[in-house]
Amino acid sequence: MRPGFLRGPSARLTLAIALGGAFATPSMADADDLPAGHFRLPEQGDLVGEITTVEADKEDTLIDIGHAHGIGYRAMVRANPEVSVWYPGEGTEVTIPGRFILPDAPREDIVINVAEMRLYYYPPAEDGEPRTVQTYPLGVGRQDWETPLGDTTITQMVKNPAWYPPESIRQEHAEAGDPLPSVVPAGPDNPMGTRKMRLGIPGYLIHGTNKPEGVGMRVSHGCVRMLPDDVETLFAQVSVGTRVRIINESLKLGWADGKLHVQAYPYLDEQQGTTIQRVTEALSQVQSSLAGKEYEVDYARLKEVVEVPSGIPVALEAPPEPKEPEPRPTPFYDQLDLQFAHAGFHNHLAYAGEPHEPAR
Repeated sequence: MRPGFLRGPSARLTLAIALGGAFATPSMADADDLPAGHFRLPEQGDLVGEITTVEADKEDTLIDIGHAHGIGYRAMVRANPEVSVWYPGEGTEVTIPGRFILPDAPREDIVINVAEMRLYYYPPAEDGEPRTVQTYPLGVGRQDWETPLGDTTITQMVKNPAWYPPESIRQEHAEAGDPLPSVVPAGPDNPMGTRKMRLGIPGYLIHGTNKPEGVGMRVSHGCVRMLPDDVETLFAQVSVGTRVRIINESLKLGWADGKLHVQAYPYLDEQQGTTIQRVTEALSQVQSSLAGKEYEVDYARLKEVVEVPSGIPVALEAPPEPKEPEPRPTPFYDQLDLQFAHAGFHNHLAYAGEPHEPAR
């Protein structure tokens, strides 16, 4: 990436782009004094962040660019379907899908949306201070090792943990010809990374990783993986007892600037339903959100978003009704004819100076 596009405050220098209703203008409160991925909660509405673009440098991968801006692998691929993952190419414009509808959950403590592969943290605010939200990409459980859903809490916090692989994981590795020791000490080869937070759901953790390229993918045995810097940032702010809500929300709805937006993600597996079921459920959710409101929805756009989920918020405002064509202006000489006819002349030759008999 160009030097100005590093993760942190400088990442706010990226160019905001507007592509129809999907990329509505963000509030300026999201910018300026907050690190990348940190936003002020909107006083009204449900959206934070912005869609931006950067230019790739020669050595960049799509994964590098995404991680530098707090976006995981799958989200970057969906937002840049024509861009090579490993060789975007110097000067290639890369979209950063950094606008989010906040999940439909209480805006407090930690909310993990496994469908989105994102974590939202709502830190407490001092009296009189604006509230904020932090959001980070995640790696979640792969098929047959799904990350469990439900409400829980952080029960243990450990810096530089050792890893004691469960017998089921050791057996899996042994069958693949990659046997594991009974304990992996802290260090660069430790899959836990530098921080772990044990959850009240037995056997499950939030932790770092020594393979950051897997963040934004379904790669774990059910635990939640974070980028090394992200997990250290979160670890420093939470404590034992912090509440954690784990949800699976593949369709999010939210309001911004008086418009209803939708943000859709692929189902984690086919067992969650067919495309027709997805569309039906989406229609039901939209109708519920509009109860008691007068709002025209673009249902064709909703169907497109659900059928091809891009993970980018899209406005569902119905297009305006076509205007009636304005009356065709009367040509200049036709106007003169009308005026002369009204004055008693029967054609425009009177205007040319030729006398005519008055009309009888």
